[in-house]
Amino acid sequence: MGEFPRLRDDLTELTGYHSPQVDVPVRLNTNESPYAPPEAFLRDLESGLRGIDFNRYPDRAASELHEATASFLGHPVERVFCANGSNEVLQCLLLAYGGAGRRATVFRPTYLLHEHIARITGTEVVAGGRKADFTVDPDEARRVLAEASPEITFLCSPNNPTGVVDPRETVDAVLAAAPGLVVIDEAYGEFASWSALELVADDRPLVVVRTFSKVWSLAALRLGCAVGPPRVIDDLAAVTLPYHLSAPTQLAGRLALGHVDEMRRRVDTLVAERERVQAALEGMAGVEVWPSGANFLLFRPAAAGAQRPGPGPGAGIGVWKALLDNGVLVRDCSSWDGLDGCLRVSIGTPEENDLFLTALEAATQ
Repeated sequence: MGEFPRLRDDLTELTGYHSPQVDVPVRLNTNESPYAPPEAFLRDLESGLRGIDFNRYPDRAASELHEATASFLGHPVERVFCANGSNEVLQCLLLAYGGAGRRATVFRPTYLLHEHIARITGTEVVAGGRKADFTVDPDEARRVLAEASPEITFLCSPNNPTGVVDPRETVDAVLAAAPGLVVIDEAYGEFASWSALELVADDRPLVVVRTFSKVWSLAALRLGCAVGPPRVIDDLAAVTLPYHLSAPTQLAGRLALGHVDEMRRRVDTLVAERERVQAALEGMAGVEVWPSGANFLLFRPAAAGAQRPGPGPGAGIGVWKALLDNGVLVRDCSSWDGLDGCLRVSIGTPEENDLFLTALEAATQ
């Protein structure tokens, strides 16, 4: 009998990416929509599911979903690729253009899965830093890109977990300096003041990644998309497993795009709540908070009785535990590069946000 194979040497120190899933009254740690899908959508979905031949494979090309997504995003269908969540889109990009002997560049702190998936695919990661306000310095970006010469450069806008929206000038500078493909992760793009979707063109090595998990309230169904040049879209299709998008997921995506007005009202509601919560945090003694263009806020609390927040994970994890004890779960980011003592809170319903603010005030007094 043979032996079990060893995990690849380059993966031995890799741990899985996850956010705690704790049964609490107020769960504000994964940036999901706090609202269920519209009732009209659920009725249409239930009816549509009855028409699916579950004994047959789904449409391999997901043609109707791609056409509906392209129409909504204002791009030709040849520029659109759909997958099981934006994370599968990222994985396909790294399968196509990463791998042994190739590099990907990120700017920390940023979405951890960019690095995580890169390493899973055997892609070397070269990390640049950000300024004190968490923006990308174009000069630093040019230096890192010139030294690393990566095949893929990742930007995240709004950036997770900081909420920073990269201005057009920064994106232009990175596009000009990057020797390969630039991937802009816009998982929270609907909440931002502008989108790089307007820059996508057939002759520009730029891909924008979106998700249906947030404002479309479809996190449970896993659906994301990429918009890029047709040659990139063809490459992504080449590394995708056959029939990777289930018929229910395709159906749900198409139906969701029929409820655009409801989606936009939810965005307006969440942006207004984000501004209200930010103002409340700014008014709390011992709490530092950063502006955000997403559906979450990054903040650094001081420990109870302290006068001001400061670096070091101690205060952050102490407040995180105190919030959890009061039934409120937020994301502990204190171990991430440059985020000592920081926590991230998703914007929930007004009632959830009030419970969070009350619990936080008690934890920092």
